[in-house]
This record gives sequence, structure tokens and C-alpha cells, in this order.
Amino acid sequence: MPPNRDIHDVLLIVDPQVDFCPGGALPAPDGDAIFPAVNRAARALSLVVASRDWHPPDHCSFRERGGPWPPHCVAGTPGAEFHPDLDQSRLQEVFSKATEPDREAYSAFQGTASDGTDLGHWLRQRGVRRLYVAGLATDYCVRASVLDALGEGFEVVVLTDAIRAVDARPGDGDRALAEMRAAGATTATSEEIA
Repeated sequence: MPPNRDIHDVLLIVDPQVDFCPGGALPAPDGDAIFPAVNRAARALSLVVASRDWHPPDHCSFRERGGPWPPHCVAGTPGAEFHPDLDQSRLQEVFSKATEPDREAYSAFQGTASDGTDLGHWLRQRGVRRLYVAGLATDYCVRASVLDALGEGFEVVVLTDAIRAVDARPGDGDRALAEMRAAGATTATSEEIA
């Protein structure tokens, strides 16, 4: 069970986008099943932010350029939009990442707000000390965001019912969660913090 919540807590929703859900270009199995838990957590916390992949059409992560992935989350396309089951009314800021053709970015901490402020700076400006992390996918962008958050000195609680893995190799999600715990993250469910 995580410590009592306070005004220095934030919910970070990592890449809750259509392309990462069933029917999308790069889906996490059952990725769309996270949204009841995500929305429950958003109602429980006063600060809520999200990250998003916002790729140019020729991004270096795409197979056509030698990357590992099919084209996904191309800026301005339907697949890059937030999933319709996400309650966006609670979002205070969105951090776009992987916006440059030749620069990969898995972590939300590599994203910037519309005014150019990076996530770490935005959080410190508001006195945030602890992040509750939800989103897609456990074994890629959630993992990278959690490890960067810990590296920047934030406490991190991963909401296990509000994440899903791609599991390109079976067990990738479980291994990523174990790595996050080993690095200092704790875990909870959305119901435990609601």
C-alpha cells in the first residue's frame, strides 16, 4: 500500500493512444482494458498529466528507416489520438515525445509540453514528489518513464491494473515490472488509491 496521497502527487498516464490498443498499429494485448483503472486513478489525484508518441512520418523507430516498429502514432493521425475510453477532462498537460525524425524517445521524461517545458521541470515547478504511473506499454515506455523518474529523484508507484505489456517476447512485461521494483518503484492498484 503506498503512503497517503497529498498535493505533491501526480498521475502520469504514459501513451494512452489508439495505436497502442487493439485495432491499432502497435497494440498491447488488452491495452484498452486499462482505462477504467486509469480513470479511477485520475479521479483520486489532483494532478494528472499524460505523455504521447507524436512521431513524424519518417521517424527513425519505423521499419522503413531500420527501426523495430511499424509506423505508429504519427502526429495528427487517428492512431496518435488518445483512446476514446480515456477521460481527458482531468488532464492538465500533455507531453509529446519522439517528435524529431532522428531521435528515439521512449520515456515521458523526454517529452515536452506545448510551451517546450520538459516533464521533469514541469513536475519540480509544482513541487511534485511522487508519481503514480499508468499506461502503455509496461515493457517499453512505462518502463523507461519509471526508471527515468526514479533517476530524477521522484518516488514512483506503478499502478499494476492500469498498465499492459506488448510482450514481444513472452514475459517481457513481468521482467520490466521486476526491473522497476528492483530500481525502487513500488506497486499498487487504482482501487487502493481511490
